[in-house]
Amino acid sequence: RGYRVRHVQNFTDVDDKIIEHARRQGIPPAEMAARYIGRYFEDMDALNVRRADSYPRATEEVPKILEIVQGLIAKGHAYAAGGDVYFRVRSFPAYGELSKRTLEGMRAGARVAKGEGKADPLDFVLWKAAKPGEPQWESPWGPGRPGWHIECSAMALHHLGPSLDIHGGGQDLIFPHHENEIAQAEAFTGVSPFARLWLHHGLLQIGEEKMSKSLGNLVGIQEVVSRYGSDAFRLFVLSSHYRRPLLWSEESLSGMRRGAARLQRAAKGDLSGGGPVLDPAPFTQRFYEAMDDDLNTPQALAALFDLAREINRGAEEGTHAVQTARQALRETGEVLGLTFEEVGGDRKEVGPFVQLLIETRSELRAQKQYAAADRLRDRLTKLGVILEDTPRGTVWHFAEPEER
Repeated sequence: RGYRVRHVQNFTDVDDKIIEHARRQGIPPAEMAARYIGRYFEDMDALNVRRADSYPRATEEVPKILEIVQGLIAKGHAYAAGGDVYFRVRSFPAYGELSKRTLEGMRAGARVAKGEGKADPLDFVLWKAAKPGEPQWESPWGPGRPGWHIECSAMALHHLGPSLDIHGGGQDLIFPHHENEIAQAEAFTGVSPFARLWLHHGLLQIGEEKMSKSLGNLVGIQEVVSRYGSDAFRLFVLSSHYRRPLLWSEESLSGMRRGAARLQRAAKGDLSGGGPVLDPAPFTQRFYEAMDDDLNTPQALAALFDLAREINRGAEEGTHAVQTARQALRETGEVLGLTFEEVGGDRKEVGPFVQLLIETRSELRAQKQYAAADRLRDRLTKLGVILEDTPRGTVWHFAEPEER
């Protein structure tokens, strides 16, 4: 808030797993990477995730990677061994500060794998000698490809400069990935800190395990969005602070779908209410104070739900004019990426027909044909449309799963 942001997010489009997966499917690694990058954008669009300013790929950063590796060798921070190049961890005194580890503690579990030319078990690879059938680029040490860690430093230095304001990532990347990024970037540039703020998020878990492709316990984004909607999934994620782990459950998603429906009705209701204007300022102040406090999204959501409750109450009882409050709810909700779109149908398309049936039902009730009016209401309920009679008239919304 109040800053101009440049957001860069990189794609690892060449590594051991991609190469092996592509080999099993009999396609080039570049084709494999492009396929999954396309899938990623489809998923993020479905979740209403705003695009970053740029998306560099590891294979596009090879010139910068070679520049950094050569510079690290020249400064004594790296060395070549049999076509590979390794970073000399003991040459960087601050190594371990991010993850709060000591060299002695790390060395106790470190090993040198067969075929590696490390001078020290703690050293990590910057450049890997090419193997038959793998993607490769020419280098001063022979044909090869980048190591995993170096690509991120190269991307950051190339697109954002020697010092970043914010660096994000999962808690499982603190060590060794982010620790290695700091070491190779600061050793190359001489500028510290590499990142002023590190935002490490907790992991999504199923039971006692984290959700990951390696464990095979994934739930697809498109499946989630089709069943619950993007707003419900966002509420599920944002209901926990970003640094805390999150436990996946169908019950939680169902509850968040109900919560999303309440927000949607408040933001897009049919009634304007009456009486004095409902002042949204106390609620929006709470929202921004929570977000300013290390992105405290659970408290920010609490402010939104409290505002939505007052909007719905004021509109249904006719005690308040709520249009200003509705606008405030939408503006603050959009900060969190909420779309306020309903799941189960398009309100704009079916709205006129539902309204016609509501008017027909009202006429039946006025003629004291209550049985026919009740049958009409029951039929709408079976079709997923819920009617609510209020002092200001009849309002409707799409049914949640538990109401069907």
